Amino acid sequence: MVRFGYTLMTEQSGPRELVEQASAAERAGFDFAVMSDHYSPWLDEQGHSPYAWSVLGAVAQVTEGMDLMSFVTAPIMRYHPAIVAQKAATIGLLSDDRFTLGLGAGENLNEHVIGRGWPPVNVRHEMLTEALRIIASLFEGGYVNFTGDHYRVDSAKLWDLPERRVPIATAVSGDQSVRRFAPLSDAMIAVQPESSLCEGWDRAVGAGARKFGQQPICWDPSEEAAAKRAWSQMRWFSSGWKVNSELPGPAGFAGATQHVRLEDVTSGIPCGPDVDAMVESISAYWKAGFTDIALVQVGVDEDRAGFFGFAREKLLPALREAAPQ
Repeated sequence: MVRFGYTLMTEQSGPRELVEQASAAERAGFDFAVMSDHYSPWLDEQGHSPYAWSVLGAVAQVTEGMDLMSFVTAPIMRYHPAIVAQKAATIGLLSDDRFTLGLGAGENLNEHVIGRGWPPVNVRHEMLTEALRIIASLFEGGYVNFTGDHYRVDSAKLWDLPERRVPIATAVSGDQSVRRFAPLSDAMIAVQPESSLCEGWDRAVGAGARKFGQQPICWDPSEEAAAKRAWSQMRWFSSGWKVNSELPGPAGFAGATQHVRLEDVTSGIPCGPDVDAMVESISAYWKAGFTDIALVQVGVDEDRAGFFGFAREKLLPALREAAPQ
């Protein structure tokens, strides 16, 4: 059965608003919620970037049954892998085993802030591989020592572990990353509905693993207002991950997207009140083999009650009727 989630997008909402959104998403009937983990927004227009892990702790307390997930955390520079493991185990406990740790190789946008430069992608993948091994070892309990090319761990132990080992989902973008990270992960994350990613993941670890995707939408009673809001906040999305992972800050994204047209954005993001258009766009993920799809409502704080009412009454029922059971 396909599950549908809500994205707590730290780039477009403050911490209190995100906690309120999580509660509203659970009441609306979303199966899970994912949270981005940023130091900076993509664009100045988005205007927010609170610390995701503090917000996740609060979200764990205002929700009861909805699964939670980081989407994604980069355990390579801004955070040491041993600290990521500790944070994830704590959220696992606070959420009563509802948390999945989503990991990825990160973006220059967020990692450059510590002043160590931005490594090339092959080095980032080496770092993520070591990080995954460190985190998995710590989740097993006991003391961990590790000496790698990029990290050292000296007699580290997680003293508070949840009963259920925290699952690890890893973000991939192509065959090489699938082959590298699938054997070290419990689930896959991708932001393009490409069937080759799902097929490659299943070849690497066997069928049955969860595969998480993400699709932006922009609900609004006015299609015109929705399109303008989507362009203002999400025009960076059309650049592709090879570009998005390299630019250093909101000014760079503003420059890189200055020629993106309104129709360039609306061709990939359904805008307005048309539920059928949203279902059609979202269906690309389950047709490609994804099992879990997180929706991004662009500008949810513009009309929070309206969006979650729409999701509860129209969007989620339509998605569940259309998706394979």
